[in-house]
Amino acid sequence: MLEGKALLEKARSLSNRPEDQIAKACGYVGPSGRILKKSFYRALVEAKGYALPSSATTGGAAKGRQAEFRTRVHGNGNLLIGHAYTRRLGLEPGQEFRIEIHQETGAIWLLPLEGRGHGDGPDAEDTGAAGS
Repeated sequence: MLEGKALLEKARSLSNRPEDQIAKACGYVGPSGRILKKSFYRALVEAKGYALPSSATTGGAAKGRQAEFRTRVHGNGNLLIGHAYTRRLGLEPGQEFRIEIHQETGAIWLLPLEGRGHGDGPDAEDTGAAGS
Protein backbone atom coordinates (compact mmCIF):
# COMPACT_ATOMS: atom_id res chain seq x y z
CA MET A 1 0.00 0.00 0.00
CA LEU A 2 1.39 3.33 -1.03
CA GLU A 3 1.73 6.10 1.52
CA GLY A 4 2.90 9.69 1.68
CA LYS A 5 4.33 11.34 -1.41
CA ALA A 6 4.18 8.14 -3.50
CA LEU A 7 0.45 7.79 -2.76
CA LEU A 8 -0.28 11.40 -3.69
CA GLU A 9 1.66 11.14 -6.95
CA LYS A 10 -0.05 7.90 -7.98
CA ALA A 11 -3.51 9.25 -7.04
CA ARG A 12 -2.86 12.44 -9.05
CA SER A 13 -1.75 10.46 -12.10
CA LEU A 14 -5.00 8.46 -11.96
CA SER A 15 -7.30 11.36 -11.03
CA ASN A 16 -9.40 10.87 -14.18
CA ARG A 17 -10.39 7.35 -13.04
CA PRO A 18 -13.05 6.16 -10.55
CA GLU A 19 -12.05 6.19 -6.86
CA ASP A 20 -12.19 2.40 -6.58
CA GLN A 21 -9.68 2.03 -9.43
CA ILE A 22 -7.35 4.58 -7.83
CA ALA A 23 -7.50 2.83 -4.45
CA LYS A 24 -6.86 -0.54 -6.09
CA ALA A 25 -3.92 0.80 -8.10
CA CYS A 26 -2.42 2.20 -4.89
CA GLY A 27 -2.64 -1.22 -3.23
CA TYR A 28 -5.64 -0.70 -0.96
CA VAL A 29 -7.20 -4.12 -1.53
CA GLY A 30 -7.88 -6.72 1.17
CA PRO A 31 -7.14 -10.45 0.90
CA SER A 32 -10.69 -11.13 -0.33
CA GLY A 33 -10.34 -8.52 -3.10
CA ARG A 34 -12.49 -5.94 -1.32
CA ILE A 35 -11.36 -2.32 -1.74
CA LEU A 36 -10.17 -0.85 1.58
CA LYS A 37 -11.72 2.58 1.10
CA LYS A 38 -11.44 3.79 4.68
CA SER A 39 -7.72 2.92 4.83
CA PHE A 40 -7.18 4.55 1.43
CA TYR A 41 -8.95 7.78 2.42
CA ARG A 42 -7.13 7.94 5.78
CA ALA A 43 -3.80 7.48 4.02
CA LEU A 44 -4.65 10.25 1.54
CA VAL A 45 -5.57 12.66 4.34
CA GLU A 46 -2.40 11.83 6.27
CA ALA A 47 -0.30 12.18 3.10
CA LYS A 48 -1.72 15.69 2.69
CA GLY A 49 -0.27 16.52 6.12
CA TYR A 50 -3.35 16.36 8.33
CA ALA A 51 -2.97 14.57 11.64
CA LEU A 52 -5.77 12.11 12.30
CA PRO A 53 -6.65 10.71 15.71
CA SER A 54 -5.68 7.09 15.98
CA SER A 55 -8.49 4.55 16.05
CA ALA A 56 -8.67 1.00 17.36
CA THR A 57 -8.18 -0.45 13.88
CA THR A 58 -5.11 1.57 12.89
CA GLY A 59 -1.56 0.90 13.91
CA GLY A 60 -2.12 -2.83 14.41
CA ALA A 61 -3.82 -5.76 12.86
CA ALA A 62 -7.36 -4.97 11.74
CA LYS A 63 -10.10 -6.92 13.47
CA GLY A 64 -12.29 -7.14 10.38
CA ARG A 65 -16.00 -6.54 10.46
CA GLN A 66 -17.52 -6.55 13.90
CA ALA A 67 -21.09 -7.50 14.77
CA GLU A 68 -23.08 -4.34 15.53
CA PHE A 69 -26.19 -5.84 17.19
CA ARG A 70 -28.41 -3.84 14.85
CA THR A 71 -30.11 -4.42 11.53
CA ARG A 72 -32.51 -2.69 9.18
CA VAL A 73 -35.43 -3.59 6.98
CA HIS A 74 -34.26 -4.03 3.39
CA GLY A 75 -36.08 -2.58 0.37
CA ASN A 76 -37.82 -5.89 -0.27
CA GLY A 77 -39.22 -5.94 3.29
CA ASN A 78 -36.83 -8.59 4.62
CA LEU A 79 -35.14 -8.31 7.99
CA LEU A 80 -31.73 -10.01 8.03
CA ILE A 81 -30.17 -11.26 11.26
CA GLY A 82 -26.83 -12.42 9.86
CA HIS A 83 -24.30 -15.19 10.35
CA ALA A 84 -22.58 -13.70 13.40
CA TYR A 85 -25.80 -13.92 15.40
CA THR A 86 -27.05 -17.27 14.13
CA ARG A 87 -23.64 -18.78 14.93
CA ARG A 88 -23.65 -17.16 18.38
CA LEU A 89 -27.08 -18.66 19.05
CA GLY A 90 -25.98 -22.08 17.81
CA LEU A 91 -28.54 -22.11 15.00
CA GLU A 92 -28.08 -24.43 12.06
CA PRO A 93 -29.29 -24.27 8.44
CA GLY A 94 -32.72 -25.81 8.08
CA GLN A 95 -33.97 -25.00 11.58
CA GLU A 96 -37.44 -23.49 11.57
CA PHE A 97 -39.06 -21.00 13.91
CA ARG A 98 -42.46 -19.54 14.60
CA ILE A 99 -42.32 -15.74 14.73
CA GLU A 100 -44.34 -13.96 17.40
CA ILE A 101 -44.51 -10.29 18.25
CA HIS A 102 -44.76 -9.44 21.95
CA GLN A 103 -47.82 -7.19 22.27
CA GLU A 104 -46.52 -4.99 25.10
CA THR A 105 -42.95 -4.39 23.93
CA GLY A 106 -43.07 -5.04 20.19
CA ALA A 107 -40.16 -7.47 20.60
CA ILE A 108 -39.83 -10.21 17.99
CA TRP A 109 -39.69 -13.73 19.43
CA LEU A 110 -38.37 -16.71 17.48
CA LEU A 111 -39.88 -19.91 18.85
CA PRO A 112 -38.17 -23.12 17.63
CA LEU A 113 -40.38 -25.64 15.87
CA GLU A 114 -39.04 -28.95 17.15
CA GLY A 115 -38.36 -31.54 14.51
CA ARG A 116 -38.98 -29.15 11.60
CA GLY A 117 -36.16 -29.05 9.12
CA HIS A 118 -34.47 -31.99 10.83
CA GLY A 119 -36.95 -34.77 10.19
CA ASP A 120 -40.10 -35.61 12.12
CA GLY A 121 -41.86 -34.27 15.20
CA PRO A 122 -44.67 -31.84 16.06
CA ASP A 123 -44.38 -28.09 16.44
CA ALA A 124 -43.02 -26.85 19.76
CA GLU A 125 -45.63 -25.90 22.33
CA ASP A 126 -45.49 -22.35 23.66
CA THR A 127 -44.15 -22.70 27.20
CA GLY A 128 -44.06 -19.00 28.00
CA ALA A 129 -40.26 -18.99 27.94
CA ALA A 130 -40.11 -17.16 24.63
CA GLY A 131 -37.73 -14.32 24.13
CA SER A 132 -34.93 -15.98 26.08
